[in-house]
Amino acid sequence: MLEIVVLGAGAGGGFPQWNSNAPACRRARAGDPAALSRTQASIAVSGDGQHWYVLNASPDLRTQINQTPDMFPREGLRSTPISGVVLTSGEIDAITGLLTLRERQHFNLYATQPVLDQLNANPIFNALDRTLVPRHVMQPEHPIALMPAGFSITPFIVPGKVPLYAEKAENPAEIMSNGENIGLEITDGHARALFIPGCAMMTDALRNRINGADVVFFDGTLWTDDEMIHAGLGSKTGHRMGHMSIADAPDGTIAAFRPLHVKRKILIHINNSNPILLADSPERRAVEQAGWDVAFDGMKVSL
Repeated sequence: MLEIVVLGAGAGGGFPQWNSNAPACRRARAGDPAALSRTQASIAVSGDGQHWYVLNASPDLRTQINQTPDMFPREGLRSTPISGVVLTSGEIDAITGLLTLRERQHFNLYATQPVLDQLNANPIFNALDRTLVPRHVMQPEHPIALMPAGFSITPFIVPGKVPLYAEKAENPAEIMSNGENIGLEITDGHARALFIPGCAMMTDALRNRINGADVVFFDGTLWTDDEMIHAGLGSKTGHRMGHMSIADAPDGTIAAFRPLHVKRKILIHINNSNPILLADSPERRAVEQAGWDVAFDGMKVSL
């Protein structure tokens, strides 16, 4: 049986974002039960309930481990049930948590070559002793058995862009399909789950991958493409940041999924500006009526 725990459901900055005084963030700080706080996006997966792999190491990883009993040490003076970390991109909110895991603890690290190149280029990540934390290259469409956790992953290309810190001036918003951004297909031989926390557009290949899945965790960053501009919170559109928006038909997420058969659809990596974070918003009602769940920290899925 596959077990999945949402360690964090928010986009970069989490919810509330540390420097945001927007109304939704004020509600979250005030403890409004309709505005639950969320740390930055990550999930943990196990096939045996004992050995876990963390998918994306968010900056909030220490907090996430300490608030998730499945992640607690169980043996001796120092131990962890975390057997490894798998990265879907080189974004800051996907890799920074690796530095939390630097206390000479063995685990395996998996990423595509472009993402490993980003890590290798920054000497701060040498704090992870490579004799204890070997770095493994993932090849798109090549399954990897994650033992002894009892499941396998298959990385697949997802349209996206390079991290902000790696943008080049000549075309900073270029959408690529080269391994900078991937999704992960997760299976124990019976159930099939997909983790796609960042996606710039829907493609035929991605539709074929998604169709028939038991559960899909999908990029829920923004409600509309110009959401941050309209709210006065930034100058970038969702497309400029490499994300589909949920509501913008015919290119939005709701419309893209409508013809697909997926047993359970869950939005994750949700920006603090996105009104679906508010349980009493019309946008939340709209996604729920469209058959979607909104991820929250501590959410569990068993398949």
